[in-house]
Amino acid sequence: MTETTEVKTEAQEVVAETADGGVDLQAKAGEFKERYAEVLGKVNSALDSVDWNQMGRIGKASGILIAVIVAQILIKGVLDTINLLPVVPGLLELLGLVVVGTWSWNNLRTSTKREELVKSITKLRQEYLG
Repeated sequence: MTETTEVKTEAQEVVAETADGGVDLQAKAGEFKERYAEVLGKVNSALDSVDWNQMGRIGKASGILIAVIVAQILIKGVLDTINLLPVVPGLLELLGLVVVGTWSWNNLRTSTKREELVKSITKLRQEYLG
């Protein structure tokens, strides 16, 4: 009988430790969310305080580069979450193939459409790059 009570006591201790660990994980998740919100708030306030009119071309380019890096990190998090769902990644790949095929069919099928595409690309290049 004493062995049974010892096993029960040990099992209760393990359950208590697991329950405490679960609370710790939830607390850590809450702390992470708070810290993440705090960091994003600081980044937003720092970007809002910058006078972009007085920044040079290099400053604007570096600011855009940093914003793109942050956006890519956030997008990676979203895509990793989507990849956890079993069917969604395959459907998104199929959707991508359909979109590329449709765009190619509409824009590359005839020589006139290809010429129009080249003209629009050169127009955009001239417009943005000078």
